[in-house]
Amino acid sequence: MGEYTPRSSILCFIGLFLASVSGPVDCKPPNILFILADDYGFHDIGYHSSEIETPNLNRLAAGGVRLENYYVQPICTPTRSQLMSGKYQIHTGLQHGNIELEQPSCLPLDDVTLAQKLKESGYATHIVGKWHLGIYKKACWPTRRGFDSYFGYLQGAEDYYTHFAFRGLDLRDNDDSVWNYTGSYSTTLFTHRAQELLRRHSSQTPDTPLFLYLPYQAVHEPLEVPEQYMVPYAHITDKKRRIYAGMVACMDEGIGNITRTMDQLGLWKDTVLIFSTDNGGQIYQGGNNWPLRGWKGSLWEGGMHGIGFVHSPLLPAKVQGTINRELIHVSDWFPTLVAGLAGGSLNGTKLDGYNMWNTISRGDPSPRKEILHNIDPLFQRPNKTHSMPVMGTKVFNETIRAAIRSGDWKLITGSPGNSSWIPPPDYGFTPVTPIEAPGKMVWLFNITADPSEYYDMSSQRPDVVQRLMQRLQYYYEVAVPVFYPPNDPRANPKYHNGTWSNWE
Repeated sequence: MGEYTPRSSILCFIGLFLASVSGPVDCKPPNILFILADDYGFHDIGYHSSEIETPNLNRLAAGGVRLENYYVQPICTPTRSQLMSGKYQIHTGLQHGNIELEQPSCLPLDDVTLAQKLKESGYATHIVGKWHLGIYKKACWPTRRGFDSYFGYLQGAEDYYTHFAFRGLDLRDNDDSVWNYTGSYSTTLFTHRAQELLRRHSSQTPDTPLFLYLPYQAVHEPLEVPEQYMVPYAHITDKKRRIYAGMVACMDEGIGNITRTMDQLGLWKDTVLIFSTDNGGQIYQGGNNWPLRGWKGSLWEGGMHGIGFVHSPLLPAKVQGTINRELIHVSDWFPTLVAGLAGGSLNGTKLDGYNMWNTISRGDPSPRKEILHNIDPLFQRPNKTHSMPVMGTKVFNETIRAAIRSGDWKLITGSPGNSSWIPPPDYGFTPVTPIEAPGKMVWLFNITADPSEYYDMSSQRPDVVQRLMQRLQYYYEVAVPVFYPPNDPRANPKYHNGTWSNWE
């Protein structure tokens, strides 16, 4: 970006709202704090009438813009890949599942990342927390994908205290494995490291805009939390739900501590905070998505209708404290942050995301009219009328697991995952599992009128089904092949001094 012209932050920020702005701005753009919670259920934030109290998240959301028509992906790697690349899974080969412990896979190395584009705009870029976008080559690691520093774990889950993932340690400070944090609870550990990073940035590079990506381990399994955080939830009789509530409380406290630190350092007045979950809550690990249908891993709303909000002292007063119901997807953060906030260029990228900054900051209509939730040809359920598609034929049919949202309508095909409506365990309501006709593979919902997916309209509106099937056919034709390689025994931590590390 070059040197920044010394102008007030608010005047600089106002410039970013103007539609005529294209390319780099002539002053320091705002700091960006992106907090990503893991497996955080739609019901589990205080402002969704939850029994779990989240005073800091509530306060930040109440003073910002709540995103109530916001979508992520049903599981971890897909959401993170779309955040970092701005691309649908069908354009990165990551359509099927998470990147597993021993898989030689990662976000394609020829895809430019959000962090790399922000660095082009002059940002210092740091990540604290979970990566889950590939480990098998060092070229896949965060510090090779645009981040100046990294503290956290590379795999999908680990013990909160030992920092072991299955057979090996998975905690790194940049490239180095670190063994001296055993007993340190990861939510607190990551909060403290983020605070240290903020203090260092404030003292050493205060004139450089900051991008801090904080993908917490919380509230992913295993269910572990210091005892004091469960004390306010002793009344919750379900043990898993009680521990989960404590995990949420610890995360909420950490977020409050980080924002206060930024305020004390004079960084907060120039900061935009984005908060998001990565997918729906995992019911059998204490999470809850009531009143939505389904849970983590499913194509129902409970799997991917996400919690999200934006808060900043720089937002115009007219949108502070508002609820935004425009259609927004996790892939939209890439162009929104790069072009909308940083004033950077999107040249050299081919994105599925849209710049939503005017939608968020001014209340403009969303430029997005459609979301491809996913097409996964490896996840199929044959029936009597369709044979299994042959990979490479590019002919879509209803046995393939897929979902698409277009305007008010959502179409689901194949095997969408658990379809139950499950209230929080202490509510006294019985979960409801619908009885479906044998071989049923197509569902259609008007999500605007029916956000909890009670009324399947597929038989009443065959015209809409046909139109959306054609859209799925279009996306299937342009999809890259699924990349889901077999496990590689060379990944075993016994070959890497007891740690998870690269093996190629």
